[in-house]
Amino acid sequence: MLGFLLRLLPFWVREPLLIAVGSVLGVRIMYLAVRDHDRVAAGLGVVFLVFTAIRVHAVIRALRARRNPSPTASADGAAVDAAPQPQPQAQPQPQAQAVTGSRPRPDTPEKEHNAWGQAVAAVAVFGALGAALWVAPRFMPSDDNAPQPASCSGGTHEELPKAYKDTPRPVTGEELCKALNRPDLAELRGTPEETATTASSTNNTAPLTDGKVAQPEAEVTFDTYTVNVSATYNELSTGQYVKLMKFGDEKDVKTLTVLGRPAVLSSDHTMKLEINLGSGGSGGPVGEGPLARTLSVALDRKDRGGYCDITVWSTSGALPNDSALLNIAEKVLPRIPERPVR
Repeated sequence: MLGFLLRLLPFWVREPLLIAVGSVLGVRIMYLAVRDHDRVAAGLGVVFLVFTAIRVHAVIRALRARRNPSPTASADGAAVDAAPQPQPQAQPQPQAQAVTGSRPRPDTPEKEHNAWGQAVAAVAVFGALGAALWVAPRFMPSDDNAPQPASCSGGTHEELPKAYKDTPRPVTGEELCKALNRPDLAELRGTPEETATTASSTNNTAPLTDGKVAQPEAEVTFDTYTVNVSATYNELSTGQYVKLMKFGDEKDVKTLTVLGRPAVLSSDHTMKLEINLGSGGSGGPVGEGPLARTLSVALDRKDRGGYCDITVWSTSGALPNDSALLNIAEKVLPRIPERPVR
């Protein structure tokens, strides 16, 4: 049906249309093929460009034919000139000159003007349409089935534990999740091609404190790694925390300053818990999970107690660069209020 409609169009409309569409599609497909390293798409783009080159060649031949009379027309003219040779003298010549002089001059420029006008108009219109199709995906929302980034649940309004009421200006798990689940979190981590799959938060209390120390937590999970942020509102300073690390299993301990606050980098294994959902639903023993890298930063510049932990671990067990943790901390920490003077 489309081919039939194209054949009904005049030559000077149909050919520029095919050239415009073929060139736009060919260039666009070749661009995508180079970007995605797709050989099949590259072959398809070459087909469109070759087709466009053939149509351009046809238009050029047609333009040359309009400018220069064809051999058939010259032969016909020679036959007409040869016919009156037996006639005496050249009385009909003024009429022939009048006819030949009066016919092509008014008609030929107008036809060439119309043909060129149609060609230019068609190329301009469909070139604009091609440019719109090229640019539209950059400014219009995509309707494909690409996975959307995870969002923090904001509909839960659970009652906070008493430790949060007794702590001045504590941050909640929901606030931590909003601070952590940034659109550029994957880029800060060094994997901009990944998208967050889940985001969660809790309003816990620190273990072994009988529920007296607030410890909100937020976690964002990607395909290959997880980022966890928690704030512990206890009386332990960063200096004391570093001394405790010497008695633990933390590795690669390194002290530094982040946003004017004392901080420490350390490594330790996460815990892995296996749950059997078969008969009896018994759980397996707690095992050793992948190695994680943690940046602990004091909740205030004077290190009066309490700290914020930013922990990253991957499914492969490879540790992230310390620069990634620092990048995340510089974006998340300003969203956590400093601990006021008690």
